[in-house]
Formats: sequence, structure tokens, C-alpha cells
Amino acid sequence: MRTIYIAAPLFSEAECDFNRKLRDEIKGAGFNVFLPQEDSNNIKDGINRQEIIFNKNLKGIENSDILVAVIDGTDVDSGTAWEIGFAFAKGKPVLGLRTDFRTLGIEGTVNLMIERSVILCASVSELLNRLKSM
Repeated sequence: MRTIYIAAPLFSEAECDFNRKLRDEIKGAGFNVFLPQEDSNNIKDGINRQEIIFNKNLKGIENSDILVAVIDGTDVDSGTAWEIGFAFAKGKPVLGLRTDFRTLGIEGTVNLMIERSVILCASVSELLNRLKSM
């Protein structure tokens, strides 16, 4: 069974709810899922909290087969952008889920470097179909 790493902003209740919904949809399609907000970022305190979270996320990406990135918003979340770049550099397929209809005008859908690093999907159903075909 292949493992999907979900790279996404996780700073609001709405973002976390969407990420869990996406995780459940991907799991329902037959994949294992690494969701940072639950699989690494649940360290509450400690001197090495940031180091522990960073290393768990790094390992999560390295152990995944595919990275799914939520790239909604006026600009891609900076942590998500880093995760996309790292997975891309490792030669892992990256699917970018963009349900947000805003664009950068003549520049494209999202930042050029992100857009050229991902397979863009405009809906969860499109994302699931692409995952199943990989």
C-alpha cells in the first residue's frame, strides 16, 4: 500500500478540518496517509519541539511515495512550498490540489516554481482519480 504525505497549511480550524477530510478521502481510496497535524505536529512542549517536528516531517516525506499539497489561497503556504520543493528534489510525484479559483492572471494559476513542480488538480475527485492511476 502506497503512502501519501499531505502538505497543507494547518493554522486554522477550517484548514485542519479540510486536511482531515482530505486524509479520510485518500485513505478511503486505499492509501496510507501521513498528516503532519496529527502525525508529527502534536508535540505540545519541550526544548526540542521544533527540531522533533521538522525531523518527523522530513522522515514522513522521505517515507512517502507521493506528496499531495493543498495550494489554495492567494499564495502557497511557505511550509507547504518547502515540502513541495523537497519532495520534487527527491524525485517524488507531487500533486497540487487547488480548489481556489483565484489566479495570478497572465502569470498562471500559482507561483511559477510551484506550478512547474506539481500536477495540478482542481478538485478532490480529480486528485483521487489521478492518485488511483499512478
